[in-house]
Amino acid sequence: MSTIPAPQPTPRAAKEDAPAAPSKRRVLVVEDNETNRRHLRELLESDPALCVEVAANGSEALQALGERPYSLVITDLKMPHLSGMQLLEEVQKRRLPVAVIVTTGYGSINDAVQAMRLGATDFLTKPVDIDHLRLVVGRALRERAMLDELTALREQLHQQYSFHHILSKSPHMHAVFELIGHVAQTTTTVLIEGETGTGKELVARALHGASPRAAGPLVAVNCAALPETLLESELFGHEKGAFTSAINQRAGRFEMANGGTIFLDEIGEVPLPMQAKLLRVLQERCFERVGGSDTIEVDVRVIAATNKDLRKLIADGKFREDLYYRLNVVKIELPPLRDRREDIPLLAAHFTQKYARPGAPPKQVAPEAMEVLLRSEWPGNIRELENAIERACVTSRDDFIRPENLPPDLTRRPAGKGLLAVDLSRPLPEQLAEVVAAFEKRYLRKALRKARGHVGRAAHITGIARRTLSAKIAQHKIDTSEFKGD
Repeated sequence: MSTIPAPQPTPRAAKEDAPAAPSKRRVLVVEDNETNRRHLRELLESDPALCVEVAANGSEALQALGERPYSLVITDLKMPHLSGMQLLEEVQKRRLPVAVIVTTGYGSINDAVQAMRLGATDFLTKPVDIDHLRLVVGRALRERAMLDELTALREQLHQQYSFHHILSKSPHMHAVFELIGHVAQTTTTVLIEGETGTGKELVARALHGASPRAAGPLVAVNCAALPETLLESELFGHEKGAFTSAINQRAGRFEMANGGTIFLDEIGEVPLPMQAKLLRVLQERCFERVGGSDTIEVDVRVIAATNKDLRKLIADGKFREDLYYRLNVVKIELPPLRDRREDIPLLAAHFTQKYARPGAPPKQVAPEAMEVLLRSEWPGNIRELENAIERACVTSRDDFIRPENLPPDLTRRPAGKGLLAVDLSRPLPEQLAEVVAAFEKRYLRKALRKARGHVGRAAHITGIARRTLSAKIAQHKIDTSEFKGD
């Protein structure tokens, strides 16, 4: 069996069983050869920033990984009980947040390719070059630290801006969250209004989840998806023999929702004859199945939603006014995405995480692509944004989403006026500062791109002193190296 060269004697940074200091990164060495295991541990422990632990095979390593967190695993490929490749497969299957470097004395191109496909950070052949190992370990730990920091930031964002799986930092949406919190504790009927794709069903689920009925069922009905001939049977059920295909008795959605909540989506699509029957259920909480005579009483909360102007439908004679007032006890109005643009980066980050490939870090949205997202009018709202990010995650060939990865119709759209939308809930100086900062950053990025990242040439283009320009680049966190290859 190949061996790892013994390092020159160096002071031991930690004893065999010494616990890791809070600032240290924990590394697990998995090697069945005792000599190799000891030498590799001594080599790594020469770095005081590392706490190194060992395992004699893949099974021991998997147990250790399940008991405590590690930043890095360095594993041999050929081992008894559980090989390095099988260990790597388990790490990916369990989605453990750890980088993995594979070492082997039997290296082959096929093994290297398979290991990298399974998410290995690097693949080294024995005897391991000490300087190269230090370089690879340092790079793997830096990448892992960035991913850990990104994960922590995402969790912080979700905790700070999430309400029952609804993400927003918009003051308008936070007012909606507050209203949901108050209304959820009651049995009051709620009407949710908003354009297609604004998240009306998410709000209905939040109302149900925050209510005392959360343990009961939430039954959703898309009224627009059911033909008029089936809608009554779907909502109220039918008796055996009520019509030709009614071969058995069937409970309707209101019965299924007993003790919980029924969500009537697209309520504006319900035909007038059916509206009268819905009105009775809202008033009396009882109904009869189709073809039946027994009155069925239910304890159910009703939440309705629409993307139409019900007042206009009433004026056109297409919606009952008395039903409208029964539904409109508490109204929740959801703003379109173009009126809450501050949520676009937050939602984009959420969707890049949702559509990340298994075992791979989420894609990052390049600044140029984010500009496209921010200036779009989003007629399809959050649903359209999600579709755009999903497409971009699939078509992007590296770690970044760029404008060319976004849907073509999105990049061709003219810039919307909503980017300068007026928000009277925030002071004018604060909003002006944001607009100026956003323009300044775009201006500097364009100048740096033309200057190919050269700060002196960019200073000449912009007409400001180099020192001032450097300060502004640092203020806006612009990486000049990004433009040097343009």
